[in-house]
Amino acid sequence: MTDDWRARAGSPFACEKTPVTAERGMAVTNHPLASAAAMEMMAMGGNAIDATVAALFTLTVVEPMMVGFFGGGVAVIRLADGREVVIDSLSTAPALSRPDQYTPVSDIWPDYMETEGRANRRGPLAIAVPGTLKGWCEALERFGTLPLAAVLEPAIRHARRGFRVTPYLAACIVESAIDLALDPAMAAMFLPDGEPLKAGTHLTMPDYATTLEGLAAEGPGWLYGGALGKKVAAWLEQQGSPMRLADLEAYRTVERVPVRGTYRGVALVGPPPPCSGGVHVLQMLNLMEGFDLRASGFGTVQTLHLVIEALKIAAADRRVATADPAFVDVPVERLISKAYAELRRPEIALDRAGIFGARILSNESANTTHVTIADAAGNIVTSTQTINSLFGARVMIPGTGIITNNYMYLFDPHPGNALSLQPGKRITSGISAMLGHRDGRPLFAVGLPGAHRIPSAVFQFVLNVVDHGMSWQEAVEAPRVFTHGQDAEVERGFPPEIHAGLAALGHQVTPVDHVAGGMGAIGFAGAAMTGAACWRADGVAMGMGGGLARAGTSFWPDPRRRAN
Repeated sequence: MTDDWRARAGSPFACEKTPVTAERGMAVTNHPLASAAAMEMMAMGGNAIDATVAALFTLTVVEPMMVGFFGGGVAVIRLADGREVVIDSLSTAPALSRPDQYTPVSDIWPDYMETEGRANRRGPLAIAVPGTLKGWCEALERFGTLPLAAVLEPAIRHARRGFRVTPYLAACIVESAIDLALDPAMAAMFLPDGEPLKAGTHLTMPDYATTLEGLAAEGPGWLYGGALGKKVAAWLEQQGSPMRLADLEAYRTVERVPVRGTYRGVALVGPPPPCSGGVHVLQMLNLMEGFDLRASGFGTVQTLHLVIEALKIAAADRRVATADPAFVDVPVERLISKAYAELRRPEIALDRAGIFGARILSNESANTTHVTIADAAGNIVTSTQTINSLFGARVMIPGTGIITNNYMYLFDPHPGNALSLQPGKRITSGISAMLGHRDGRPLFAVGLPGAHRIPSAVFQFVLNVVDHGMSWQEAVEAPRVFTHGQDAEVERGFPPEIHAGLAALGHQVTPVDHVAGGMGAIGFAGAAMTGAACWRADGVAMGMGGGLARAGTSFWPDPRRRAN
């Protein structure tokens, strides 16, 4: 990686954060206390899986608007022995759900996913069966080395003793205040005296601390059929939710086979459906192999035009072809094949914006979190977890501190489509947690929050690294673009002349402050690991150096003498 990309760039930029390099462990999360929790586990002798679970539980406390154990997510794990597994703990629709249980307000975008009374978005009808707690605990049991009580300790400590509200959390509270005020428990925590918490406020979560302590003692079965589950299910039924205790008892994670592809000699590993990200990142990279992006340069009109056109093609295919494979026949191999890219690449005109339909037969929220963690033994985890929208369904289970997801918002409220609601169906997510390898060795691990904008950001990260030769820090912070087939969102980090040049090609340009959320990446070079977090969230990279004393060393200030 060199700085010569700047000589060809149409949009140079400066990084706002600094990377961290270490050899004994690395954690990149979207809050400093979560990264510290991961490091605490490694300092105890734990591995990357222990550190990941500790970081995620801590994030449920300090980043409560993004993640909770009543949500869903996916982890891509590379074990020290070289095995790679994907643990799918995405949420499912309750068994009593109906395809027509919501009344859509529109058959066209941008309001296609909206329903009367926002019933699929806020309140009890928006809550899907949670998978995160089971997924985290199964990963810990199978691949970790520490007990659940140990990895829960930092989260319990911060919930009980409190932490400082960051400006990022404070802004999210303000953004959601109207809905938070409708739920007494949410209002009491985040809107004391009717006013949103301000940055710097010391926030404690005593009810949630007690719940986490119960989890430490009882384990995940406490929710999935146990006393906590009975309490939660009874309250939700009382509120009109279709979820029942039987849904919690029946929930299962799925270990899935990763999707694999290559881009200019870099082998890539990502999550398969029902995640769309792994498939469509590979699809877009295959399209780009036919163009010399290194020569056209980062952030030029020519390069961004190609990126936007690739995003449009992938978006068209995603809408009709990517869903829960238990309900929809997803043509994964065709979508990620080089041959399919060869078929579609000629549709991209170099001099004008195009309109693309799907060539395969057959509303996600940007508020998520991500952790990227690696240890010295070679274990690597890149994991995206979420309660979907900011503060999920904006409902807290009374007396527990549990913030519920609103994953039902991801199902198409119009019956009969690939993403339509069906009982027991898994939601479809843009999660794109990915691993990159070169010459059989890890090159990077990356991921971020951002819903259907996630694949676009990971796609551009790979281009930044492979084509443009950026540093890890530059690759995560670089300006981004996004389109779902309509307007082209272009970050204001690109100069006005670039915006104008894209508009001249026919793109409907919408300037935005940021595309997707805080990306976290770890780059590998021999034993060295470099962590990088971008400016779009409270992301912090922390590494571990040093180590234990040299073998056989003990403290004794004077030379040892033989006894006569």
